[in-house]
Amino acid sequence: MLGVLLLFLQTLLGAPAPADTLPHALRPTIAPADTLVRVMPCPDADRAAVGTILFLGNAVTKERILRVELDFHEGDTLAVADIAARLEANRSRLFNLQLFHAVVVQASCSGGKWLIVFGLQERWYLFPVPILSLADRNLRSWLDRADRWKRVDYGVHLVRSNFRGRNEQIMANLQLGFNRKYELFYEAPGLGHNRRLGFGAGASYYQSHALDYITRGDRLVPFRADDNFPIQRLYFTGGLRFRHTVQFLTALDVSYHRERISDSIQHRNPTYYLGRTQREYLDVAFTTTRNQRNTFAYPLTGRYAQLSVSHRVFLGRTAPSVTTVHATYSRYLALGHRFYYSVGLSGQARFAEKLAYADVRALGYTDLVRGYDEYVIDGRHYGLLQQGLSYQLLQPRNIQLGSIDNPKINSIPLALYLNIFTDAGYVAAPSPLPQNGLPNRLLSAVGLGLHLVTYYDRVFTAEYTLNGLGQTGYFFRAEFPI
Repeated sequence: MLGVLLLFLQTLLGAPAPADTLPHALRPTIAPADTLVRVMPCPDADRAAVGTILFLGNAVTKERILRVELDFHEGDTLAVADIAARLEANRSRLFNLQLFHAVVVQASCSGGKWLIVFGLQERWYLFPVPILSLADRNLRSWLDRADRWKRVDYGVHLVRSNFRGRNEQIMANLQLGFNRKYELFYEAPGLGHNRRLGFGAGASYYQSHALDYITRGDRLVPFRADDNFPIQRLYFTGGLRFRHTVQFLTALDVSYHRERISDSIQHRNPTYYLGRTQREYLDVAFTTTRNQRNTFAYPLTGRYAQLSVSHRVFLGRTAPSVTTVHATYSRYLALGHRFYYSVGLSGQARFAEKLAYADVRALGYTDLVRGYDEYVIDGRHYGLLQQGLSYQLLQPRNIQLGSIDNPKINSIPLALYLNIFTDAGYVAAPSPLPQNGLPNRLLSAVGLGLHLVTYYDRVFTAEYTLNGLGQTGYFFRAEFPI
């Protein structure tokens, strides 16, 4: 029986199998993602105990990392009628660890007990990526700069995922050029026998020859100094991770920040740091995430929710403390006939007696109404609604590179979606500068896009957008928008 299971898993992972290896009566249950679930009949039984759970293909990943993601263990009793859905839910958890190219699972009943086998194809875990990036918020902002070719960053970004085979991550940045950044971060999502408690730590030092010191006409105004650094930032961070599964994570972080601006910035915008050229503060942030999407990279079904509450205390009481609440909720639905619908809501509320200019960022930075890429909208509070209707032009498939033997890199997955979307946003600002017209105004946009999903969870989008100002444009992004 085990030999039959191994042949089945080899077939799913790309190895050829002889004809008629499996009985014709066995019909696989096709999972809604990109791998398979198969259940072999359990005759004359409504329920059966789990006898053995096997993992195949995890040459690097420790087995205990995988076992803690499952919601069943040896000795548990599983209903025959529910086991296909139960296996798919657990297969999805393992796949969304983002450690594997593919995860397959098969259950068979022998001697009144379930034999459950997970087949895994591991990814490549070490990525030294050259840095060659634009020193602006997006491509449109960079193209609008007269000195655009001087605003380029270069260096190396190093990521070691699945460190020690325990789903730990080490990330380092050495970035030179226009913006200089030296960073080292370590993330252990779960330690101990049950992998429920983890921690993260890191340090960052940043310098730049330019700083956007004020917003005029809803655009950032830059100041450049070739002989010094108008802005320097240093911070250290550490925190705990409370992890139930890959789908449910809570984090508590504490960070120390020291920031300094030049006298030239202070002269041009005295409110940048509320009359100071340097400030030090502590941030305490609590974040809880519930991620029940079918895949984390480009979700088609499921839901996502995140709530973050942070409190900032300035050392020496040089400025009033700041409390920020940020919430996000997204829903993804399969409509049938290769159509999919997604909707996302996000918002922020910021509370303080008085805010420095550096702390009034709202839309146009992390959250964005698409089509307003060249603008920023400052304020204390904001809300954002995004909707999209996608049609699957190209179903997920793999392109095999015959000249490369390594299975971790010789298969390039591709999927292509046509997307129609609408966005709406609003920023509440008590006293915006008179030259800025977008705060306290409804922002809207509609557009058409192409989404390419490919190698190692990469998503690339090309969009044509009409915004509420009557402006149109083409925009390119490297992430799923909702």
